[in-house]
Amino acid sequence: MHELMPSDCIIPDWPAPPHVKALITTRAGGVSTGPYSSLNLGFATADDHAAVRTNHARLQGLLPRTPKWLKQVHGAHVVIADAQTERIEADASMAREAGTVCAILIADCLPVLFTNRSGTIVAAAHAGWRGLAAGVIANTVDEILRSGIASTDLLAYIGPGIGPTAFEVGDDVYAAFIARDPEAANAFGRHTPGKWLADLFALARRALTRCGVTHIYGGGMCTYSDAERFYSYRRDKATGRMAALIWREE
Repeated sequence: MHELMPSDCIIPDWPAPPHVKALITTRAGGVSTGPYSSLNLGFATADDHAAVRTNHARLQGLLPRTPKWLKQVHGAHVVIADAQTERIEADASMAREAGTVCAILIADCLPVLFTNRSGTIVAAAHAGWRGLAAGVIANTVDEILRSGIASTDLLAYIGPGIGPTAFEVGDDVYAAFIARDPEAANAFGRHTPGKWLADLFALARRALTRCGVTHIYGGGMCTYSDAERFYSYRRDKATGRMAALIWREE
């Protein structure tokens, strides 16, 4: 079987400790065809499941253990991945044990990865507009802080997602954010009557800052505008899923 290479993935550029490892897959390195070409990791798509299984096997070659996948529902629930034995309805996970791989699937929604300066915890959050509006970032940070870690000690990395020139939303989305935080209005620009362009990267940074997280990296890679590198549900509808993964080495 061909190997998936680290060069096929995005390796976060952030000052995480050396024993904290993270990667975000792209379309490259898999066997899927058609609109799912090539490293589709989403079993919930209409892609051939044998191809998706092969893609997962290739991904596994870069990981210490099987990832702790979630049943993502665009919510704000956070689970402890160390004790996870099956897929749980949640949109974020945290791990303290070495070798536990926190994992989320993406195709426009933002992946937000977390660790602390000493690398004693890792976490991953699936942050689309619904999850952001529901507080998935705040809930993830709160779970981390229960470990006795200060928010100022946290590092956050924002991965690829739909960019602010492509993400058109309605008045309902604008209102959902303004209800929680009036200053979130700065992340929206009026597009047409009843429609806005939303900046998910800015909304994620705002959510992190409100939680006291000041060391924020990444953000800006647009899934919608780079069809060669990224899947985008908003752009294509029938499309694959990428993954964002983070773990501590044994």
